[in-house]
Amino acid sequence: MNEQSNPPVRPLAVGRSILGVLAGIVVGIVLSLGTDWGARETGWAPAQNERWPDRLLLVAVVYRSIYGVLAGYLIARLAPNRPMGHALVAGVLGTLVSTLGAVAAWSSTFGQHWYPIALALMALPTAWLGAKFHLMQLRTEATAG
Repeated sequence: MNEQSNPPVRPLAVGRSILGVLAGIVVGIVLSLGTDWGARETGWAPAQNERWPDRLLLVAVVYRSIYGVLAGYLIARLAPNRPMGHALVAGVLGTLVSTLGAVAAWSSTFGQHWYPIALALMALPTAWLGAKFHLMQLRTEATAG
């Protein structure tokens, strides 16, 4: 086999890949939980153990989707290679975690069933969109420079 056609994976690149994905995930979680906390602290949203009305859950889906796009963008930007692939890994993880959360909360009295389903369905498209924005930015910089 030709060494140049399949270069070995460098440990530094693997570490950067893992850190990039983790950084994006942490940013998305911190922004989401921070906004939830701020909404409760300002009285805009009910307390944590109280049921949120559908209109507020819809707003939460919107801001969590925006944060998902930002996280996907950050992951793609930090990726040492294959930025879309890195963002999609995070999107799949987000879908999995959101699906597990929906299953765990299904019989709970808190929240409506559509909300965790919406979060699970939005994880992959928002990660893709964030990476796509980064790739579009790279393309624009390459043609301008």
